[in-house]
Amino acid sequence: MTEDARWLSTLEEQARARLPAPVFEYVAQGAREGISAARAPDTWASVRFRPHVLRDVTDVDLSTELLGSPVEVPWGIAPTTLQRAIHADGELAMARATARAGGVLVVSSNAGTPFADIGATGVRWWLQVYLPADRTLAVPLLDRAVAAGASAVVLTVDTPVVGTKYSTGRVVWDVVDPGLLRVNFDEHHDQQPGADKALDLGPHDLDWLAAHTGLPVVVKGVLRSDDAVRCVQAGARGVWVSNHGGRQLDRTLDTATAVRDVLDAVAHQAQVYVDGGVRSGLDILAALSLGASAVFLGRLPLYALTDGESGVDRMHREVAVQVVEAMRLSGCRTLDDVAALHAPPAPNSL
Repeated sequence: MTEDARWLSTLEEQARARLPAPVFEYVAQGAREGISAARAPDTWASVRFRPHVLRDVTDVDLSTELLGSPVEVPWGIAPTTLQRAIHADGELAMARATARAGGVLVVSSNAGTPFADIGATGVRWWLQVYLPADRTLAVPLLDRAVAAGASAVVLTVDTPVVGTKYSTGRVVWDVVDPGLLRVNFDEHHDQQPGADKALDLGPHDLDWLAAHTGLPVVVKGVLRSDDAVRCVQAGARGVWVSNHGGRQLDRTLDTATAVRDVLDAVAHQAQVYVDGGVRSGLDILAALSLGASAVFLGRLPLYALTDGESGVDRMHREVAVQVVEAMRLSGCRTLDDVAALHAPPAPNSL
């Protein structure tokens, strides 16, 4: 294996060396003892493939559809905060590179870049939201996103409160300019009564979001099949299997395991996405082979962002090289072929 082929695996240490210690700690840390966060990158290696042979893999097609719209690759960028603390271009660098790759960018509601500027890059993007106790306080944010071209709303449901994290020194909020985040909220939003995160989220909130925005709703933070069924029954177009990068409840089930039950429960009714510890093209192939419609990358693009737009560009290229190679070695030309890698061969099949 060449040094180039290992570049993705060097990004975390590159980020550790370049970022201020509190910023790197914020990105890399998990909740409490960090058990879930530390375990995640190794869990995808337990997935085993059943490759085909004697297949023409001259042309490999990575394209698919997410929420009814075509995309060129089956991976996207998960919502993350403080991108402008990692690089001055922040979300704009992430958006431009992801637009060139043909993927989906999910923009955090805490973003440090105006939605209109992100939309102007031409990237296909979805808005991630936390709903406040007073739902009406979310309306200006939602309206700005719709006006700027967001094509879906991703409701994060695993964060009624922010999970405790242990700091080894100065915390990120002591060193980061507050102007680098939450620029799409109304002034003094956080000081208004009812601005705290909602403790009473329910299925009715999915209907409210869809009705207000006119956009499809994806529910992010699902680890159980029964919850996935409730989401679909409430109108969710997508169910996103995630444990928030191990940043909320520590010791949660890893997503590589959880996604299987969720897929069994709702795959014929809604698209299922997954994130959590994905660091390579083989990890992406593993998730797709289990049946996920798309895989979202969280920390990996943040580490790549230390090189700005060019770093995120390279990350997408390297991921694509790895996925294409893995598909060829698996005898897969399309993502439909990948989804069959776990299926037992049919009797007397050719």
